[in-house]
Amino acid sequence: MLHPGRRSNMVLCPYIEFTQAEWAELRADTPLTLTRDDLAKLQGVNEEVSLSQVEGIYLPLSRLLSLYVESTQHLYRQTNEFFGEKAGKVPYLIGLAGSVAVGKSTTGRVLRELLARWQSHPKVELITTDGFLLPNSELERRGLMARKGFPESYDRRGLVQFVSDIKAGVPCVESPVYSHLTYDIVPGQTKRIEAPDIVIVEGLNILQYGPGQENAAFVSDFLDFTIYVDAAIDYVRRWYVERFLMLRSTAFRDPNSYFRHYAELSDTEASDLALQIWRDINEANLHENIEPTRERADLILEKGDDHAVEKVRLRKI
Repeated sequence: MLHPGRRSNMVLCPYIEFTQAEWAELRADTPLTLTRDDLAKLQGVNEEVSLSQVEGIYLPLSRLLSLYVESTQHLYRQTNEFFGEKAGKVPYLIGLAGSVAVGKSTTGRVLRELLARWQSHPKVELITTDGFLLPNSELERRGLMARKGFPESYDRRGLVQFVSDIKAGVPCVESPVYSHLTYDIVPGQTKRIEAPDIVIVEGLNILQYGPGQENAAFVSDFLDFTIYVDAAIDYVRRWYVERFLMLRSTAFRDPNSYFRHYAELSDTEASDLALQIWRDINEANLHENIEPTRERADLILEKGDDHAVEKVRLRKI
Protein backbone atom coordinates (compact mmCIF):
# COMPACT_ATOMS: atom_id res chain seq x y z
CA MET A 1 0.00 0.00 0.00
CA LEU A 2 1.27 3.48 -0.83
CA HIS A 3 1.86 5.85 2.03
CA PRO A 4 -0.91 8.48 2.28
CA GLY A 5 1.56 11.35 2.38
CA ARG A 6 2.78 10.44 -1.09
CA ARG A 7 -0.59 10.71 -2.82
CA SER A 8 -0.46 14.42 -3.60
CA ASN A 9 2.87 14.00 -5.39
CA MET A 10 1.50 11.18 -7.51
CA VAL A 11 -0.87 13.54 -9.31
CA LEU A 12 1.93 15.93 -10.29
CA CYS A 13 4.78 13.55 -11.06
CA PRO A 14 5.10 10.40 -13.19
CA TYR A 15 7.16 8.82 -10.40
CA ILE A 16 6.28 7.36 -7.03
CA GLU A 17 8.94 8.43 -4.53
CA PHE A 18 10.20 6.24 -1.70
CA THR A 19 12.56 6.98 1.14
CA GLN A 20 15.16 4.36 1.93
CA ALA A 21 13.03 3.04 4.80
CA GLU A 22 9.83 2.92 2.72
CA TRP A 23 11.55 1.06 -0.10
CA ALA A 24 13.14 -1.41 2.31
CA GLU A 25 9.65 -2.49 3.48
CA LEU A 26 9.01 -3.87 -0.03
CA ARG A 27 11.54 -6.61 0.57
CA ALA A 28 8.76 -8.55 2.32
CA ASP A 29 10.13 -11.99 3.23
CA THR A 30 12.65 -12.22 0.38
CA PRO A 31 15.71 -14.00 1.82
CA LEU A 32 19.17 -12.45 1.53
CA THR A 33 21.56 -15.05 0.14
CA LEU A 34 24.57 -12.80 -0.48
CA THR A 35 27.29 -12.92 2.17
CA ARG A 36 29.82 -10.24 3.10
CA ASP A 37 32.47 -12.18 1.18
CA ASP A 38 30.22 -12.31 -1.90
CA LEU A 39 29.64 -8.57 -1.66
CA ALA A 40 33.33 -7.77 -1.31
CA LYS A 41 33.97 -9.38 -4.71
CA LEU A 42 31.27 -7.26 -6.38
CA GLN A 43 32.30 -3.82 -5.18
CA GLY A 44 34.18 -1.37 -7.36
CA VAL A 45 37.20 0.79 -6.52
CA ASN A 46 36.39 3.34 -3.81
CA GLU A 47 32.80 2.14 -3.60
CA GLU A 48 31.62 0.20 -0.59
CA VAL A 49 28.13 -1.28 -0.54
CA SER A 50 26.94 -2.52 2.83
CA LEU A 51 24.80 -5.58 3.40
CA SER A 52 22.16 -3.26 4.85
CA GLN A 53 22.06 -1.43 1.49
CA VAL A 54 21.68 -4.75 -0.31
CA GLU A 55 18.85 -5.73 2.04
CA GLY A 56 17.13 -2.35 1.95
CA ILE A 57 17.60 -1.28 -1.68
CA TYR A 58 18.79 -4.00 -4.03
CA LEU A 59 16.86 -6.95 -2.63
CA PRO A 60 13.46 -5.20 -2.97
CA LEU A 61 14.53 -4.11 -6.47
CA SER A 62 15.40 -7.69 -7.41
CA ARG A 63 11.98 -8.75 -6.13
CA LEU A 64 10.23 -6.13 -8.27
CA LEU A 65 12.29 -7.00 -11.34
CA SER A 66 11.61 -10.69 -10.82
CA LEU A 67 7.88 -9.98 -10.88
CA TYR A 68 8.28 -8.03 -14.12
CA VAL A 69 10.39 -10.78 -15.69
CA GLU A 70 7.93 -13.52 -14.73
CA SER A 71 5.00 -11.47 -16.03
CA THR A 72 6.79 -10.85 -19.33
CA GLN A 73 7.70 -14.53 -19.67
CA HIS A 74 4.06 -15.45 -19.07
CA LEU A 75 2.91 -12.92 -21.67
CA TYR A 76 5.30 -14.38 -24.27
CA ARG A 77 3.96 -17.89 -23.60
CA GLN A 78 0.35 -16.73 -23.82
CA THR A 79 1.02 -14.79 -27.03
CA ASN A 80 2.71 -17.76 -28.68
CA GLU A 81 -0.21 -19.99 -27.70
CA PHE A 82 -2.60 -17.44 -29.19
CA PHE A 83 -0.80 -17.56 -32.53
CA GLY A 84 -0.23 -21.31 -32.34
CA GLU A 85 3.52 -20.92 -32.36
CA LYS A 86 6.20 -22.71 -30.40
CA ALA A 87 7.24 -20.57 -27.46
CA GLY A 88 10.78 -19.30 -27.96
CA LYS A 89 13.00 -17.91 -25.24
CA VAL A 90 13.16 -14.11 -25.36
CA PRO A 91 15.47 -12.55 -22.77
CA TYR A 92 14.35 -9.69 -20.55
CA LEU A 93 16.58 -6.64 -21.08
CA ILE A 94 17.40 -4.27 -18.23
CA GLY A 95 19.20 -1.02 -19.00
CA LEU A 96 21.45 0.59 -16.39
CA ALA A 97 22.59 4.17 -16.99
CA GLY A 98 24.30 7.02 -15.16
CA SER A 99 27.48 9.07 -14.95
CA VAL A 100 31.07 7.89 -14.88
CA ALA A 101 32.05 7.07 -11.25
CA VAL A 102 28.46 7.02 -9.96
CA GLY A 103 28.54 3.28 -9.26
CA LYS A 104 26.75 1.69 -12.24
CA SER A 105 29.11 -1.26 -12.46
CA THR A 106 28.72 -2.26 -8.82
CA THR A 107 24.95 -1.83 -9.05
CA GLY A 108 24.93 -4.07 -12.13
CA ARG A 109 27.04 -6.78 -10.48
CA VAL A 110 24.91 -6.82 -7.32
CA LEU A 111 21.68 -6.99 -9.32
CA ARG A 112 23.05 -9.77 -11.50
CA GLU A 113 23.90 -11.87 -8.46
CA LEU A 114 20.54 -11.27 -6.78
CA LEU A 115 18.45 -11.87 -9.90
CA ALA A 116 20.31 -15.08 -10.73
CA ARG A 117 19.18 -16.53 -7.40
CA TRP A 118 15.51 -16.48 -8.42
CA GLN A 119 14.49 -19.92 -9.70
CA SER A 120 12.35 -18.61 -12.57
CA HIS A 121 15.29 -16.87 -14.30
CA PRO A 122 18.64 -18.26 -13.13
CA LYS A 123 20.74 -17.27 -16.17
CA VAL A 124 21.58 -13.58 -15.92
CA GLU A 125 24.25 -11.85 -17.99
CA LEU A 126 25.83 -8.42 -17.49
CA ILE A 127 27.16 -6.55 -20.52
CA THR A 128 28.78 -3.12 -20.55
CA THR A 129 28.63 -0.88 -23.59
CA ASP A 130 32.38 -0.23 -23.18
CA GLY A 131 32.85 -3.19 -25.51
CA PHE A 132 31.24 -1.15 -28.28
CA LEU A 133 33.59 1.80 -27.99
CA LEU A 134 35.48 2.31 -31.21
CA PRO A 135 39.12 1.11 -31.04
CA ASN A 136 41.60 3.79 -30.06
CA SER A 137 43.13 3.70 -33.55
CA GLU A 138 39.76 4.60 -35.04
CA LEU A 139 39.08 7.26 -32.40
CA GLU A 140 42.45 8.82 -33.16
CA ARG A 141 41.74 8.72 -36.89
CA ARG A 142 38.46 10.55 -36.32
CA GLY A 143 39.94 12.97 -33.77
CA LEU A 144 37.68 11.63 -31.01
CA MET A 145 40.10 10.45 -28.30
CA ALA A 146 39.16 13.46 -26.15
CA ARG A 147 35.48 12.54 -26.66
CA LYS A 148 35.76 8.94 -25.49
CA GLY A 149 32.49 8.03 -23.79
CA PHE A 150 30.46 10.52 -25.81
CA PRO A 151 27.82 8.97 -28.10
CA GLU A 152 29.90 9.46 -31.25
CA SER A 153 32.76 7.37 -29.80
CA TYR A 154 30.71 4.15 -29.95
CA ASP A 155 29.94 1.67 -32.68
CA ARG A 156 26.27 2.53 -32.31
CA ARG A 157 25.17 0.38 -35.22
CA GLY A 158 26.95 -2.66 -33.76
CA LEU A 159 25.48 -2.02 -30.30
CA VAL A 160 21.94 -1.69 -31.63
CA GLN A 161 22.38 -4.87 -33.68
CA PHE A 162 23.63 -6.67 -30.56
CA VAL A 163 20.61 -5.79 -28.39
CA SER A 164 18.28 -6.38 -31.35
CA ASP A 165 19.64 -9.92 -31.77
CA ILE A 166 19.26 -10.61 -28.05
CA LYS A 167 15.67 -9.39 -28.08
CA ALA A 168 14.94 -11.41 -31.21
CA GLY A 169 15.91 -14.56 -29.32
CA VAL A 170 19.08 -15.32 -31.31
CA PRO A 171 20.48 -18.29 -29.33
CA CYS A 172 24.08 -17.06 -29.23
CA VAL A 173 25.37 -13.51 -29.61
CA GLU A 174 28.84 -12.08 -29.05
CA SER A 175 30.00 -8.78 -27.61
CA PRO A 176 33.45 -7.21 -28.09
CA VAL A 177 35.61 -7.01 -24.97
CA TYR A 178 37.07 -3.77 -23.58
CA SER A 179 40.11 -3.58 -21.30
CA HIS A 180 40.22 -0.80 -18.71
CA LEU A 181 43.89 -1.65 -18.25
CA THR A 182 44.89 -0.94 -21.85
CA TYR A 183 42.03 1.55 -22.33
CA ASP A 184 41.12 -0.13 -25.60
CA ILE A 185 39.15 -2.89 -27.29
CA VAL A 186 40.87 -6.30 -26.99
CA PRO A 187 41.50 -7.49 -30.59
CA GLY A 188 39.86 -10.78 -31.46
CA GLN A 189 38.31 -11.33 -28.02
CA THR A 190 34.54 -11.57 -27.50
CA LYS A 191 32.09 -12.48 -24.77
CA ARG A 192 29.50 -15.10 -25.73
CA ILE A 193 25.92 -14.74 -24.52
CA GLU A 194 23.96 -17.98 -24.90
CA ALA A 195 20.21 -18.22 -24.25
CA PRO A 196 20.05 -15.95 -21.15
CA ASP A 197 16.91 -15.29 -19.13
CA ILE A 198 17.94 -11.72 -18.34
CA VAL A 199 20.58 -9.41 -19.79
CA ILE A 200 21.63 -6.27 -17.90
CA VAL A 201 23.10 -3.71 -20.30
CA GLU A 202 25.17 -1.11 -18.44
CA GLY A 203 26.40 2.07 -20.08
CA LEU A 204 26.57 5.85 -20.10
CA ASN A 205 24.25 6.55 -23.00
CA ILE A 206 21.83 3.65 -23.23
CA LEU A 207 18.75 5.78 -22.50
CA GLN A 208 19.45 8.10 -25.40
CA TYR A 209 17.12 8.57 -28.29
CA GLY A 210 17.33 10.84 -31.33
CA PRO A 211 14.82 13.63 -31.85
CA GLY A 212 14.65 14.23 -35.56
CA GLN A 213 15.88 10.69 -36.27
CA GLU A 214 12.51 8.95 -36.25
CA ASN A 215 13.65 6.19 -38.59
CA ALA A 216 16.71 5.28 -36.54
CA ALA A 217 16.82 2.51 -33.93
CA PHE A 218 18.30 3.09 -30.48
CA VAL A 219 19.34 0.78 -27.65
CA SER A 220 16.53 2.20 -25.51
CA ASP A 221 13.99 0.84 -28.03
CA PHE A 222 14.81 -2.73 -26.96
CA LEU A 223 14.96 -2.37 -23.18
CA ASP A 224 12.17 -3.79 -21.00
CA PHE A 225 13.12 -1.90 -17.83
CA THR A 226 15.57 0.92 -17.25
CA ILE A 227 17.44 2.16 -14.17
CA TYR A 228 19.33 5.44 -13.74
CA VAL A 229 21.89 5.73 -10.93
CA ASP A 230 21.93 9.37 -9.83
CA ALA A 231 23.88 11.56 -7.40
CA ALA A 232 24.67 15.23 -6.92
CA ILE A 233 27.45 16.30 -9.28
CA ASP A 234 29.67 17.42 -6.37
CA TYR A 235 29.57 13.88 -4.99
CA VAL A 236 30.35 12.23 -8.33
CA ARG A 237 33.23 14.61 -8.99
CA ARG A 238 34.75 13.76 -5.62
CA TRP A 239 34.26 10.03 -6.17
CA TYR A 240 35.98 10.29 -9.56
CA VAL A 241 39.01 12.07 -8.11
CA GLU A 242 39.24 9.63 -5.19
CA ARG A 243 39.08 6.68 -7.56
CA PHE A 244 41.77 8.22 -9.78
CA LEU A 245 44.08 8.62 -6.78
CA MET A 246 43.51 5.01 -5.70
CA LEU A 247 44.17 3.69 -9.22
CA ARG A 248 47.40 5.70 -9.34
CA SER A 249 48.86 3.42 -6.68
CA THR A 250 47.30 0.19 -8.00
CA ALA A 251 46.22 -0.43 -11.62
CA PHE A 252 48.19 2.50 -13.06
CA ARG A 253 51.43 0.84 -11.88
CA ASP A 254 50.88 -2.16 -14.13
CA PRO A 255 53.43 -2.01 -17.00
CA ASN A 256 50.57 -2.70 -19.45
CA SER A 257 48.42 0.14 -18.19
CA TYR A 258 47.56 2.89 -20.64
CA PHE A 259 47.81 5.29 -17.69
CA ARG A 260 51.14 4.05 -16.28
CA HIS A 261 52.73 7.50 -16.83
CA TYR A 262 50.31 8.86 -14.19
CA ALA A 263 51.56 6.51 -11.46
CA GLU A 264 54.41 8.77 -10.36
CA LEU A 265 52.37 11.96 -10.06
CA SER A 266 52.24 13.67 -6.69
CA ASP A 267 48.93 13.88 -4.84
CA THR A 268 48.47 17.48 -5.95
CA GLU A 269 49.39 16.75 -9.57
CA ALA A 270 47.13 13.70 -9.69
CA SER A 271 44.19 15.58 -8.14
CA ASP A 272 44.59 18.49 -10.55
CA LEU A 273 44.80 16.15 -13.54
CA ALA A 274 41.77 14.14 -12.41
CA LEU A 275 39.74 17.33 -12.00
CA GLN A 276 40.76 18.47 -15.46
CA ILE A 277 39.78 15.15 -17.06
CA TRP A 278 36.53 15.18 -15.14
CA ARG A 279 35.67 18.74 -16.15
CA ASP A 280 36.70 18.52 -19.81
CA ILE A 281 35.32 15.06 -20.60
CA ASN A 282 33.12 13.35 -18.02
CA GLU A 283 31.22 16.34 -16.64
CA ALA A 284 30.69 17.71 -20.15
CA ASN A 285 29.32 14.34 -21.28
CA LEU A 286 27.11 14.15 -18.20
CA HIS A 287 25.55 17.56 -18.86
CA GLU A 288 25.23 17.17 -22.62
CA ASN A 289 24.17 13.55 -23.04
CA ILE A 290 23.63 11.50 -19.89
CA GLU A 291 21.71 13.62 -17.38
CA PRO A 292 19.08 14.72 -19.96
CA THR A 293 18.02 11.06 -20.29
CA ARG A 294 17.44 10.53 -16.55
CA GLU A 295 13.70 11.15 -16.66
CA ARG A 296 13.31 8.45 -19.31
CA ALA A 297 14.26 5.78 -16.76
CA ASP A 298 11.67 3.51 -15.15
CA LEU A 299 13.50 3.72 -11.84
CA ILE A 300 15.97 6.25 -10.42
CA LEU A 301 18.31 5.42 -7.53
CA GLU A 302 19.39 8.64 -5.81
CA LYS A 303 22.63 8.34 -3.84
CA GLY A 304 23.97 10.39 -0.96
CA ASP A 305 27.58 11.43 -0.42
CA ASP A 306 28.59 8.01 0.94
CA HIS A 307 27.36 6.06 -2.12
CA ALA A 308 24.31 4.85 -0.18
CA VAL A 309 20.97 5.06 -1.98
CA GLU A 310 18.77 7.48 -0.02
CA LYS A 311 15.74 7.72 -2.29
CA VAL A 312 14.08 5.59 -4.96
CA ARG A 313 11.81 6.96 -7.65
CA LEU A 314 9.68 4.42 -9.56
CA ARG A 315 7.74 5.36 -12.67
CA LYS A 316 4.04 4.69 -12.29
CA ILE A 317 2.76 1.96 -14.60
